[in-house]
Amino acid sequence: ETRLAYVLTGNPEIDDASAAGLSGLSQFLSERTALEPGSPNGLNIDSDELAFYSLLYWPIDPAADKPDDRTIARIDTFMRNGGTILFDTRDHISASASGFSSTPATLKLREILEDLDVPPLEPVPPDHVLTKAFYLLDTFPGRYATSPLWVESLEEITARGDRPVRAGDGVSPILITGNDFAAAWAITNTGEFMYPTVPNNPVQRDYAFRSGVNIVMYSLTGNYKADQVHIPALLERLGQ
Repeated sequence: ETRLAYVLTGNPEIDDASAAGLSGLSQFLSERTALEPGSPNGLNIDSDELAFYSLLYWPIDPAADKPDDRTIARIDTFMRNGGTILFDTRDHISASASGFSSTPATLKLREILEDLDVPPLEPVPPDHVLTKAFYLLDTFPGRYATSPLWVESLEEITARGDRPVRAGDGVSPILITGNDFAAAWAITNTGEFMYPTVPNNPVQRDYAFRSGVNIVMYSLTGNYKADQVHIPALLERLGQ
């Protein structure tokens, strides 16, 4: 059974939001797509098997300890073998809209990434598969809407012909946002939203769910939507 997964931080507030958020996204996926995920799993990044998952949601807790060398090696293996990690600093309400900043969460993320084989990154370009993996999107909001979604740079991949081929059908091994996706997706047992979007906008929340669907579909299906065979249908939907 396909399940979404999130990294446990040890902070009950963050972990509860992740569980509720991925439950909400799983429900949305069941209602809008052919995918019917099971209940999401919380993973201990130090010991739990990662290979069962194509996508891990990792909310950054500034107070968490940096993973040790053994755990870093496990994360690097997961990413090299086709897995994708969506890092969410959840802080863009207090960060600069120009990109990465010096917030505690961003500094913690840099600390985690410094020992990983992280490719060059760029904000999702307009022609990227993520913009059309299921919905047609030009932005990827969560609870906040000001952070870009960072992805492996396609330009760098093209320029560096000597780059080792990764598993995963062209899927970026890393995504980074500050928009707090899980809080936008989080629902209670009665189906109510747990956190307001900023600003409080139902359209933004709908696009947050659509962003989640595109990210999940991208991690599961790879870059097949980049195939030219899809261009006529996409142009028709765009009205061009």
